[in-house]
Amino acid sequence: MAETVTLSGRTSPGLLASLDPLLREWLPRQRWFAGKGRPVTGFSLVAATELLPADGRLGLFHLLVRAHQPLALGAEPHPGDCYQLLIGVREALPPRLAPALIGHVDEGPLAGRTVYDALYDPRPAEVLLEALRTQARIGGLRFEREPGREIRTGLVPRLVTAEQSNSSVVYGDTFILKLLRRIVPGVNPDLELPLALAHEDCPRVPAPTAWLRAELSGESYVLGVLQPFLQGATDGWELALRELAKGEDFGTEARALGRATAEVHTALARALPTVTMGHTQLRLLADGMIERLDVAAQAVPTLRPYAPALHSAFTALADLAGEGRTWTAQRIHGDLHLGQCLRSPAGQWWLIDFEGEPSKPLAERRMPQPPVRDIAGMLRSFDYAAHSAVPQSQGWAEACRAAYCSGYAEVSGRDPRTDPVLLRAYETDKAIYEVVYEARHRPDWLPVPMAAIERYAAPDPH
Repeated sequence: MAETVTLSGRTSPGLLASLDPLLREWLPRQRWFAGKGRPVTGFSLVAATELLPADGRLGLFHLLVRAHQPLALGAEPHPGDCYQLLIGVREALPPRLAPALIGHVDEGPLAGRTVYDALYDPRPAEVLLEALRTQARIGGLRFEREPGREIRTGLVPRLVTAEQSNSSVVYGDTFILKLLRRIVPGVNPDLELPLALAHEDCPRVPAPTAWLRAELSGESYVLGVLQPFLQGATDGWELALRELAKGEDFGTEARALGRATAEVHTALARALPTVTMGHTQLRLLADGMIERLDVAAQAVPTLRPYAPALHSAFTALADLAGEGRTWTAQRIHGDLHLGQCLRSPAGQWWLIDFEGEPSKPLAERRMPQPPVRDIAGMLRSFDYAAHSAVPQSQGWAEACRAAYCSGYAEVSGRDPRTDPVLLRAYETDKAIYEVVYEARHRPDWLPVPMAAIERYAAPDPH
């Protein structure tokens, strides 16, 4: 058994108060900050752990802080999301760390020092990997490792600088550590599902090597997961756009990706309980979709003319439920699209990022759902890729959709297209979500989901 390293985990009083004005400016600028558009009025400390002494040349704090924001502009401040921060402390930052700057502290225990996002700095990143290797316990932090999986020393870390909803550090070409930024208590599917798949020997998902948790006030928080780094892999979105730009057929890849999806679904159904969705559950499902459509139509005026026709996708599902139709629900990926898939140079596909939609409550993300929800997400992703190209190619998307469904059927024994009512309902629901998202965040992309809305609202949708 590896030696356990125990550090003091102490922290200085007044630490958060001294960081407060700097974090109010820095945190809302981060890609992974969820509360954009509302001012941060303060913070409350959930936990603070000193990983490297702040009075040395390089200090390192692990913080869990809750941002206080009004629920709406002009409302009273409200304790909101909890964020994981790794704060480095130096006298001054070398030029290579300039992008990591948070600010210069004027008062409190760190007065006169410079604080920064420590994940940009190799030394703090090394501290995290060593703690995972030795299964350290530091304050309320628990660094844990899967039995039989080793972590060698000397791996050079580098921060992944591509935009992400979390933060990732690659160690050599061996491991990647995904650190969750917005955290909630409970079992996180981003660890739960890959562990379950590893125990089923499913080769389509990288098996967790180690993970970081916090035990606080009787609750457990998953903070990060270390997995093998898939060297040379290309994400499905980049690959699809590249092939589309060259005018190359993507059908072979789409079929292989369908097979990989079915392998993961089949393994999840073996590893974790499945349930039968009867009339009550299906009625609730359809009602939820109808409610989301009504809310979206109020928020995005361009959607309103199509709303009556779109309702039919959901009422058709409710009608089948009323006739006694049932479906099997199981654990699924929950946010499947081309960007959640990686292809090796040898042509193998992997599925990654099982966190689900981060905006959804954790309990909802862990609920069994029909596998067709994942399939609908991937079909919508092909549509997005086709409409991102110039010239646009709906025929390319249709070919990919057909190949993906065929590949899925080869492994699962069931073609998703033989369940058109459920598939249409989930595709329509996803497109409505996309309309709201694009209207709020990327108006230039709004024509992509709106083109799908027009098709789904047609008398003979396809």
